[in-house]
Amino acid sequence: MLKGIHPLLGPDLLHALRTMGHGDDIVIADANFPAGSMGPKVIRADGVDALAMTEAVLSHMPLDTFVPEAAWRMQVVDDPSAVPPVCVEFQKIVSRLAGNFTIHSVERFAFYEMAKKASYIVATTEFRLYGNIILKKGVVHPHEVFRV
Repeated sequence: MLKGIHPLLGPDLLHALRTMGHGDDIVIADANFPAGSMGPKVIRADGVDALAMTEAVLSHMPLDTFVPEAAWRMQVVDDPSAVPPVCVEFQKIVSRLAGNFTIHSVERFAFYEMAKKASYIVATTEFRLYGNIILKKGVVHPHEVFRV
């Protein structure tokens, strides 16, 4: 156990977050997401839902402020304007922990293509449909590194 580290962040995920650089993407995927066939390393988070994992990740990782978009969700098939309840909750978490960022919707297969280029995929046991989010890591400033 370590001080100040969110308890859902196990050693594999801590390693992943630490090795990611500015501009790298991480996918937090639901239970139906084809994580194993995407290509990036998969980190299992069995027993954890995607909202809790998003909160854990964003408690330590800033989003990228140098690009127009730094967070994405999958569009609902056949209803691209729909916003599933789980995605409303994702937006609340992002707004609370990362600041003024909008989660942008991406067509399903375009979301898969983005996921294939991510650094890591965190496979949760989120059972709500469309419980997937991609987050782009931002810069950690020197004053944020050490808290004495």
